[in-house]
Amino acid sequence: MAPPPGVNHISNPCIYERKSRFMKWLYKLFKGGSSHGSGARHPQLIGEENIARRAPALPLDDRARARKEKEELDHAIALSLSEDWKRSNGYRRRTGYDEDLARGLPDSLNSSSYPPYAPTPYYPMGSRVCAGCHRDIGHGNYLGCLGTFFHPDCFRCHSCGYPITEHEFSFAEKNPYHKSCFKELTHPKCEVCFQFIPTNEAGLIEYRCHPFWSQKYCPSHEHDGTARCCSCERLESWNARFYSLEDGRSLCLECMESAIMDNGDCQPLYHAIRDYYEGMNMKLDQQIPMLLVERQALNEAIVGEKNGYHHMPETRGLCLSEEQTVTSIQKRPKVGGHRLTGLRTQPQKLTRKCEVSAILVLYGLPRLLTGAILAHELMHGWLRLRGYRNLNPEVEEGICQVLSYMWLESEVPPESSNMPSTSAASSSSSSSKKGRKSIVEKKLGGFFMHQIANDASPAYGEGFRTANAAVSKYGLRRTLDHIHMTGNLPL
Repeated sequence: MAPPPGVNHISNPCIYERKSRFMKWLYKLFKGGSSHGSGARHPQLIGEENIARRAPALPLDDRARARKEKEELDHAIALSLSEDWKRSNGYRRRTGYDEDLARGLPDSLNSSSYPPYAPTPYYPMGSRVCAGCHRDIGHGNYLGCLGTFFHPDCFRCHSCGYPITEHEFSFAEKNPYHKSCFKELTHPKCEVCFQFIPTNEAGLIEYRCHPFWSQKYCPSHEHDGTARCCSCERLESWNARFYSLEDGRSLCLECMESAIMDNGDCQPLYHAIRDYYEGMNMKLDQQIPMLLVERQALNEAIVGEKNGYHHMPETRGLCLSEEQTVTSIQKRPKVGGHRLTGLRTQPQKLTRKCEVSAILVLYGLPRLLTGAILAHELMHGWLRLRGYRNLNPEVEEGICQVLSYMWLESEVPPESSNMPSTSAASSSSSSSKKGRKSIVEKKLGGFFMHQIANDASPAYGEGFRTANAAVSKYGLRRTLDHIHMTGNLPL
C-alpha cells in the first residue's frame, strides 16, 4: 500500500559537521597560498581566528595567481551551494555559524581593505520555529526535514514520544515517527489472527472486509478452515471461540445469547408473529404446525417438497405443503465447553389438513433471525390459504421478504436513513414492541435487515426490492389485491 498523502519515508543519515568540508578546504587554500617562491608572507585569513589584514600590492604574476585562486574559490562556493541544494530534500544537522561565515566570505574577499570579519545572523529571529516545542531555534544546532525544523532534543516520535535515533524514520503531516510506530498506526491488522496483513505478489496490502461488520481479515482465512458464524457470517477470531452445533454449523457468542434451541423456546415467538399478522388484518385461520429441525432434516424435507423456491446455498426455513415425516428437536442441547451436545429429536408425521402441512425452521439461530424466517414462511402459508396460486418466484418470494423485513423493522427500527423502510410497519401490534433490545441484538437486527435489502439473488433480492417499492407506493393491501388479480406486482 502506498503511504498516505503527506507521508515520506526518509532514510538519509544525520550529518553533523561543526566545520563543514567546504570551510576546511577554504582554510587549506588560504594557508597554502600565503607564501610564495620568494619566501614573502602575505597573511589573508590566518588559522581559525578569522582575522583579515590588508595585503600588500602584488606583482603581475602574483595578480594572475590571485585571479586564478579567486576563480577556484568561486567554483568551490558554487559547488558547495549545489550540494546544499541537493541535500535540501533530505535530513541533516547544520550550524548557523558555518552558514553565516560562508555567506560573509565573498564580500570579505572582494573588499580591497579587508576589514575585520564580524559574523552577522542571516535568518531573522522567528524564522526557524521548532515543530516540537514551538519555540524559536535561534542560531544553535537544529534539524531540518522537508521544511520543518527541530531542536535536536525535540526530534521525537509523534506516537510514542521517544527520541528518534535511527537512520530511517517516517514523516506524516509534518510529524516524525519511528518506522515501527508508523506501521503500527497505519498498517491494517487482521481481526482474526491479529497479525499485520501481508502484502501480495504485487507488493500491495490485500485483505477482505465484511460489508456490514467491517471485519478485516487475511484472504487466507477464507480457505484455511476458520469457522464462520452461521447467523451473522463473522469469522472466528483467535481470542473468541465459537460454539459448534451438532449438525456442523458454528455460532458466535453474540448470536448464542438469544439462540432458540427447541420447539418449546420457539412457541412464544411463533404466536407473537401470528399476532403481528392479525394486527395487519391478515389473520391465519388454520393452525399451522411449527417445528425446529437440524440442517439434515431440513434438506431432506426440501427434497420431498414438490412446490416452492428455495434460497441456496443455505435454506433456513420451509413452508411444507406435502405430507412428510420430519425429525424435530424436542429438547435443547447441553453446553459442554464450546460444543452443544445431547440434542434430543423425535420424528413426527405431518398430515395435510389444508394447503400447508407445517413450517420448518433451522434451530440454533438468534431470536430475531428465527422470527424473520417465521414471518417469511408464514407469508407463504397465508398466500396459499388465501388462494394465491402459481406465482412467479420473484413475486412470491419478494412479497414474503417484505413481510420478514417489516417484522424486523417493528422490532428494531432502523437508525440510518439509508435502510429502506415500509410505511405499513407502523401498523404492527404492540406485542412485537414489548421489551427493550440489547445493543448486541439491535446490531444483529440491523444486519438481518441489511441482508434482506442487499440480497443479490433474482427472487429474494430483486423480488424484495420491487415488492417493497410497490408496498411503499400503494400500501400492502392494494399490492396483495393486485397480485391476486394479475399474478404480478403493481408498477
